[in-house]
Amino acid sequence: MNDTLLIAFFAFLGAAAAGILGACVLMLIRRRSLIAHLSVVVGVAVGAMLAGTLAVAQAMFLSSHDLTVVTTVVAMAAVVSLGTALLLGRWVVARSRDLALAARSFGDGGDFTSPVGPATAELAALSRELEDTSRRLAESRDRERALETSRRELVAWISHDLRTPLAGLRAMSEALEDGVAADPQRYLRQMRAEVERLDVMVGDLFELSRIHAGALALSPARISVYDLIGDALAGAAPLAREHGVRLVGERVDAVPVEVDGKEMSRVLGNLLVNAIRRTPADGTVAVTAERGPDGVVVSVTDGCGGIPEADLPRVFDTGWRGSDARTPPAGAGLGLAIVRGIVEAHQGRAAVRNVIGGCRFEVTLPTSDG
Repeated sequence: MNDTLLIAFFAFLGAAAAGILGACVLMLIRRRSLIAHLSVVVGVAVGAMLAGTLAVAQAMFLSSHDLTVVTTVVAMAAVVSLGTALLLGRWVVARSRDLALAARSFGDGGDFTSPVGPATAELAALSRELEDTSRRLAESRDRERALETSRRELVAWISHDLRTPLAGLRAMSEALEDGVAADPQRYLRQMRAEVERLDVMVGDLFELSRIHAGALALSPARISVYDLIGDALAGAAPLAREHGVRLVGERVDAVPVEVDGKEMSRVLGNLLVNAIRRTPADGTVAVTAERGPDGVVVSVTDGCGGIPEADLPRVFDTGWRGSDARTPPAGAGLGLAIVRGIVEAHQGRAAVRNVIGGCRFEVTLPTSDG
């Protein structure tokens, strides 16, 4: 038993020396190829066995003949192990190079496609992650292109909408200054109306910029949806009478929600104004609020005749206004974008779909049943 312990002790000393040397070599070549690392690992394994054998032989536990036999066996094992390590290293390196070449497509705006052929579990997992990243990057690029298109359209439309009232204000102010205005009071009323229109447009731009910058500060409070809709209907009633549109509040449940009352009133106001302006005279705008599986669903249904299916995904985009026939003179294409931004800030969602005779805007908000 003592001899066995001594043999184990001397073998451990020899193997430990080889292991320490191998660790030092690995530290020195840590930036080299995987093939070099595998060769060192194989060398450490074989060297540890050989060093342990020599240590045991020096302690007179092995004869010269036995030492020669063991050394020969270790040498043959070293040759085979080194060849296997080189083969494995070349295969892994080749697969890694194929993966690196495929990943270069990211920088060129292309999609990643995994190299064909078998791979280790780690490289296969890396390929799957790169494919998922490629998919998300493609979606991000598409969203960026859509946003850039939306920004360009918004700048063009806002420039036009600003130019028209400013030109009118300039003409009316010059007429008043030159004393050629036939009815100065009417000119002043028109000027005030144009200034209010510009003020609303600038306010919408400021609100949208806060939403996009994530700087929309909310002050949520527990409010009944019934009260929110009642206030919104009362505020939109004069515009509805002006356009000859009936406002109807039906199936409005008194469901409590945790929202910012001011911002949510703006959401409902924008939806109602949008519906009233797009509904012909003698038409009806209906508002409902019902508890759904995901929260309370507030809907505004108009009689606009429907939105083309191709335009439905863009309805809430910044600057979208649809066709010219459906664009009201005062619209800047910001109201629905603000609706979506405020609703999403409340952890809700906004959607639109066509119904018979018009379209239905739906806002889903989390309930507050506490």
